[in-house]
Amino acid sequence: MSRFVVSFMKDVLGDNGREREVCQSSLEINASNEGQAAEMAKQKFCEAQALCDWSLHADRIRIDSADFPHSHSLG
Repeated sequence: MSRFVVSFMKDVLGDNGREREVCQSSLEINASNEGQAAEMAKQKFCEAQALCDWSLHADRIRIDSADFPHSHSLG
């Protein structure tokens, strides 16, 4: 098993009129790969936020490996 930090990211309009990225939530997940970590995190995020679909509160998911510096964004 590997450890991943899965972040739910959303683009919002700032006070200056520019778009910026905000982290809605971050979860630490133990999984065998990034895909499994993403699916487990989506389920936990939905349960915590009482949502049927994670994309109602986030635009994308960022996955960072806790084992080495590496990240991916999934939409």
